Amino acid sequence: MRIRVLAENTAKDGFLCEHGLSLYIETNAGRRILFDMGQSDMFASNAKTLSVDLAAVDTAVLSHGHYDHGGGIAEFLRINKTAPVYMSDLAFGEHYNANDKYIGIDTALKEEKRIVFADSDINLGDGIYLLQGRSRNPVYPVDPFGLAIKRNGVLQDEDFLHEQYLLIEENGKRVLFSGCSHRGLFNILAWFSPDVFIGGFHFTKIDPYTDNGRSTLADYAKRLLALPCTYYTCHCTGGGQYDLLREIMQNKINYISAGAELQI
Repeated sequence: MRIRVLAENTAKDGFLCEHGLSLYIETNAGRRILFDMGQSDMFASNAKTLSVDLAAVDTAVLSHGHYDHGGGIAEFLRINKTAPVYMSDLAFGEHYNANDKYIGIDTALKEEKRIVFADSDINLGDGIYLLQGRSRNPVYPVDPFGLAIKRNGVLQDEDFLHEQYLLIEENGKRVLFSGCSHRGLFNILAWFSPDVFIGGFHFTKIDPYTDNGRSTLADYAKRLLALPCTYYTCHCTGGGQYDLLREIMQNKINYISAGAELQI
């Protein structure tokens, strides 16, 4: 499996960056998958630099309904004329950050005929599975970290029922892709038991420069090390947070920036 990072908060030399995430995946079975599309059309510029043909993508997946993962959907649909875009049927909910700023995706896309709305797990063939967080009970509490959703005109703590994950089984490995892990990293790891985890941890609200934050992150690092999994993280994990995790976890964890390529 070959993975190329098209959008991320940071970038290798020669690539653009933005707060967002987009991954291009080529499987050994010949599938070409786009996982998230960043917050703008920037992912397409990086795709050109990496010689990725977005028009040849056969499947696109939106991990959840936030602008920094789905802002580039319209650009992808313009470039690619055939691939379905799988997203949760709850993705177009009214999502807000801690400052009451709308962080959802363009609702004008609701009528796009190539969008496939998922409300349960889907077998996409060739060992590829779309998995729902909403259908699984959290093992650990889900912390909204100030994020909210508006239902019936009332803001309430976000429950992230619109979050979904991509699992690819290949060469005896379970490779799991998660956009932001809003439903809780340790819940997701408990649900799916991956051998390789790729995506954001959503640790940015844990301050690595305070005693409490360092203690929490150190505990998380030890818990991650105890699992038979290798981690490639990015986006919403946080720079200082990653540095502390890396200090403890060493080569069990790596950071991926725009322009990076992985072979799994």
